[in-house]
Amino acid sequence: MSVNLAKGQRVSLQKSSGESLTVVRMGLGWKAAPKRGLFGSRTRQIDLDASALLYAERTPSDVVFFQHLVSNDGSVRHTGDNLVGGAGSEDDESILVDLAQVPAHITQVVFTVSSYTGQSFAEVQQAHCRLVDESTDQELARYELTGGGPHTGQIMAKVYRDGEGGWGMQAIGAPAKARTFQDMLPAIEPYL
Repeated sequence: MSVNLAKGQRVSLQKSSGESLTVVRMGLGWKAAPKRGLFGSRTRQIDLDASALLYAERTPSDVVFFQHLVSNDGSVRHTGDNLVGGAGSEDDESILVDLAQVPAHITQVVFTVSSYTGQSFAEVQQAHCRLVDESTDQELARYELTGGGPHTGQIMAKVYRDGEGGWGMQAIGAPAKARTFQDMLPAIEPYL
């Protein structure tokens, strides 16, 4: 059963049977909002980019994004860049995290989305991020990226070691001014 997360809310990534999840998929989906003008409505293509930043405590250790699709250790993998969104499937970009293979020194993986083409989130609709158990395709948690706004980046969520040998997820939903994940690094620090 999926949990709809509110900003700041946390959820455990333990299965109901008590065992830990092994591979999770963070999916990002969006559509461009139509613009009304003198000659009717038109939709401009929007290139949102999903990224995963791997942290050892508060120190960045690695990143997975459209130009570096697999983490150096192989535990995190981006499935590829979507340049326009709304491709018909629920998720336009996905990042897979093999929790069992994430090195012990990595304590959290932060997921971000940025508007590479520079449009603000006011021009995006039906945007979401969701966490899926990759082995069963069951949606575990969903966070709707509502509210639009003048920002071009969003710190979406993070998965983190919960201290009991398992993992948890926290919805962050913090806006940022960013075209790339690098632009968001200072804005991520308060959420580590």
